[in-house]
This record gives sequence, C-alpha cells and structure tokens, in this order.
Amino acid sequence: MNRHYFDHASSSPLRPAGRAALHAALDLTGDPGRIHSEGMTVRHNIEIARQQVAGFFGARSREVAFTSGATESIAAACFGAAQRNPGAPSVLSAMEHSAVRLNAQRHGPVELINVDKTGRVDLGQLLATLSQQPAIVHLQLGNHEVGTLQDLASVAAACRHHEVLLHVDAAQAGGRMVLNFANLGADLVSLSAHKFGGPTGVGALLIRRGLRLDPLLLGGEQERARRAGLENAPAIAGFGAACAALTPEVLAAEEATSRQQTALLATGLAALDGVTVYGHPDHRLPHLVCLGVDGIEPQAVLLGLDRLGIAAHSGSACASEGLEPSPVLKAMGVDAHRSLRLSVGWTTTDADVEAVLQAVPQVLAELRALRP
Repeated sequence: MNRHYFDHASSSPLRPAGRAALHAALDLTGDPGRIHSEGMTVRHNIEIARQQVAGFFGARSREVAFTSGATESIAAACFGAAQRNPGAPSVLSAMEHSAVRLNAQRHGPVELINVDKTGRVDLGQLLATLSQQPAIVHLQLGNHEVGTLQDLASVAAACRHHEVLLHVDAAQAGGRMVLNFANLGADLVSLSAHKFGGPTGVGALLIRRGLRLDPLLLGGEQERARRAGLENAPAIAGFGAACAALTPEVLAAEEATSRQQTALLATGLAALDGVTVYGHPDHRLPHLVCLGVDGIEPQAVLLGLDRLGIAAHSGSACASEGLEPSPVLKAMGVDAHRSLRLSVGWTTTDADVEAVLQAVPQVLAELRALRP
C-alpha cells in the first residue's frame, strides 16, 4: 500500500541536502571550543551553518543561537525575560503553543489575550496590556493547529514604543514562507529545523542584536555564553544545509504549491456534510488546513485514514499526547474535541492530495454508518 504523509506540521522528512551535510559532519571529531585542528574544523562547520541559517531567516550570524529545537528556544526566551524583569506578567494569546503557555506560567503571572473565531488576537486587548510593562509579549506568527497568521507589524511597533520584549514562535512559519528577522520587529524568534526538512533535535533562538538575556542552560560558554553544552554539530550542519537548499526561488515555488494543495483540500472536504474549515480564510500558513468534523471522535477518523495509508493528525490534543480538549480550538469558540489537521510539505504530490480527497469521505461515511 502506498503511504500518503499529511503530518508535515508535526515533522517533515529530512531534505537530501540536510541528510548529506549531517552524514558528512558525523565523521568529524573534536570539541568546537578547542584550538586544535580537529576542534577548529568542527567550529568552521558550525559557523558555516550559522551563516546559512542567518541568511535564510534575514538575521545576522551573531543573532543566531543554536538550541535543541523550538521548545528549548521558547523556554530560553521565557526564562530570560523573567530574569530580566522579575515578577512582571507575561502576555500571550490564548492559542499559543503549550510550550509557550506552560513555560510562561512557570515564571510568573500570565495575561491571556482573547482571539476571535478565525484565531486572530484581539489587538485592542493586547495593546492595552503594554502600559503595565509586562516582561514579554508572546505571539505566534502562524498557529500550529489552524494555520492563522497574526498581524505582527502593529504589535511589534507598539512593543518597541513601550520598550516591551516581543517573542515570536515561528516554528510553523519558518521554512514555509519568507521570514525576515530584520524586518519582523521581534526581539526573539523561536525556530525548529525538523518542521521544514532539517534534522530533528536542532533549532535556533534568534536574539536581536544588543539584547542580553540570562541563559537557560549553564555550564559552559558555548553559543557566546547564551546556551551551555557541546554543540550538536552534525544536526547543526544539516540545519544549515536545509536552509541553503531553500533558495528564494525554491521557497516561493514550495509555498505556492502548498497553498494550492491546501486550497484543494479545504474546498473539497468542506463540501462534505458536517465538515467545517477552521482558521482565517485569507491570513493563513500555506501548508496547513484544520477541519471540524461534526459528531465523530478524532481517534476513529485518524485510525480509519491510517488504514487507508494516510498519516494525519487531529487539531485536538486528545487525539494523541493528552486527554484534554484543544486549548486553541476552545479559545476560538469552536468544537475543541473533534477536528482533523492535514499538513503538506516538500514531498507532497498531487496524487497524495487526491488520495485524501477520496479517503476522507469514505472514512466519515463508514463511521457515521456505525452510529445508532
């Protein structure tokens, strides 16, 4: 049976360029913090990768701190902001990723900002909090469940005016659309390589030039004293190579293809009885579509699709890691228990899309036939 992978938003297959660079770096031996030839060779590879990542995301090389992934980057941003302004609240939208929400709660009071039914934040409510001088504002660029993009420009301008840190979780947007750190207006941006075809276990925290934050991990002076621990040189090399492979032309082509594929999925599946498309109709990530499925538990839908060779995910957390309804969908005021998330990527073909358009109606019909 042919398999059709529609969970790129969770993790995308490793790109050939990333695989080649990772494998080549596995043969290197040496601590990049040492001045012998072996160590300096590893250091050279890491710095080449840093330049590749910085160039792809519109940052300076010195603004890139490598981490184990977006979760660690988020934790570092939350910790650093709390140490910089102890006791001050953190402001975040009600549909931020759990890594943001839980880390922010660990370090002090949190003020949640409401979102509308499309997933866009209440800008008036958010901007009104800035006069309280919060420690930091967290705002996703694109949501991980419904794909809604936020209006970052106005938030960034207001944060600068009030001298409040702005952290942007760009784990879903990075590598999917143009992201220029210099123009974004954020102080901190979290990224993860495996979301767009880099290796697992590596990411970055982009830190605005001149901003000093206490490091989350202590023990060494790696990453210019911003993140202790021996660098994961092979994964970093793969991360850099994946970024270098995404030239502006390749990125634009992939984004256009992803938008076309998710539009076909949204249009075709929303025509089914009891199926609704969630998220903003226009301001959305290119690679992700989330559907509300009336009256059917997500586990049954996912298992039915898997039986037909399709790997997908539910926007509801109860379908996998936890047992609670999705906080994202709950914040939007829609059914937080029953949803289906389909996400495409660099390996997705038109045949894959056609397979989903045929399989979902079949699975829903079979499950509904089982109901009394």
